Amino acid sequence: MPEHHTETVTALPRPKTLLTQNSRLAKLKIVNWSIPALATRLPDGRTVSTCPAAGICALPCYARQGAYLWPSVKRRHQANLLFVLDDLRGWGEAMIAELTRRNQRSKQTLWVRVHDAGDYFSDDYLLEWLRVARVCPAVRIYSYTKEVERFKRLVEPDPPENFFWVYSLGGREDHLLDPSVDRVADVFPDEESIIRAGWHPQTADDRLAVTGPAPVGMSVNNLPKAKKFIAGRRFSEIQVAYNRRRAARRRHRPLRVAGRRAQQHASPNS
Repeated sequence: MPEHHTETVTALPRPKTLLTQNSRLAKLKIVNWSIPALATRLPDGRTVSTCPAAGICALPCYARQGAYLWPSVKRRHQANLLFVLDDLRGWGEAMIAELTRRNQRSKQTLWVRVHDAGDYFSDDYLLEWLRVARVCPAVRIYSYTKEVERFKRLVEPDPPENFFWVYSLGGREDHLLDPSVDRVADVFPDEESIIRAGWHPQTADDRLAVTGPAPVGMSVNNLPKAKKFIAGRRFSEIQVAYNRRRAARRRHRPLRVAGRRAQQHASPNS
């Protein structure tokens, strides 16, 4: 009988180019790489969490609104993710080749922002980015990330010289950070509140988040949902308040359960 071969079938073609430019970064001649924000359900049925350490930031996330919801943008980001998931080493080689070509054509140092949307969702994916950075030492690669535990374990012991990052507050792993030691960024209601707090805005150039003075402040985006959500607070403050409420619910839940069980088993005459 003839031999049957099973092939992986997806509804999205593999991207021919990996790097793009959004309108804000294009003004600075920065290219970027994006995958879906927070989580996505792929055409083949897989559901992937792309921001495992996201906290309250998931609620007003700019990358889950506006143009990011356009079908063409969604398909592009999902195609990028599929490439990573199904052929990580092949994706790494394709990224190295594209960075090399772009850098040779560029008249200035090539800067790449990793994850205009999404984050370093697995150890293997982060390690492949570190390999890409080491193979392309002339390129500058930078990121905002909430994957604190993963970075402290895999990156901080021996980071490539051309790989830059800032820990973005408002995630589930904020408690692992010390702003007096770690480079951190927080989201504020506006630039005036950043300056009043003694933090440093990166409005003039996004790269200041990883190259300028720290700690770093960012103004919340202008979308009404984000403005309403922040309500005069920082992301880090909202995250702390959320953590406290969640801890309080956990402390009281066993008492309520125990109380209900005691009532169920109590004698009518007790």
